Amino acid sequence: MRIQPMSPEFAARISTWRYPAPYDFYSMEADEEDISELMNGDYAAVTDAAGNPFGFYCTGNSARVAGGYGAGLYADDTCVDYGLGMKPELTGHGAGLDFVKGGMAYVSDKFPGMGIRLAVAKFNQRAVKVYSRAGFKEICEFTSLVGGENVLFTGMVYRFSEETRTT
Repeated sequence: MRIQPMSPEFAARISTWRYPAPYDFYSMEADEEDISELMNGDYAAVTDAAGNPFGFYCTGNSARVAGGYGAGLYADDTCVDYGLGMKPELTGHGAGLDFVKGGMAYVSDKFPGMGIRLAVAKFNQRAVKVYSRAGFKEICEFTSLVGGENVLFTGMVYRFSEETRTT
């Protein structure tokens, strides 16, 4: 696994990924808007040994969900917001925990001393379980308008302990 800056080529490829239902919620439209979003500086590509993208990480505002503001999720400035996505063909096969932990290490290196916060669609119990296994704790639930529908989200936070910082 190699983490590198997002490139226009990687952004174009990632924007074409299509997830099966009910995860199609995460699919992009492969348009200029999606590519621009992926190129805004908040995203990093995750590639395999051959240099092919199999995921991405994002931080900052790009990792936020609009409804989280009203729920107070983003009021804590001791956390950095974290988002991620894995190539659809690779999801559901047991690689999620390593992928999430790789992103946590990336975020920790980029933002030392900060906690890590994420928002995940509540229906995505597969992801919620992986985040919980990685040490994230659920702190709130909120709804946010996505694609014209109100979607229930869970806000989760990971805080590094002194123990985990030294290992």
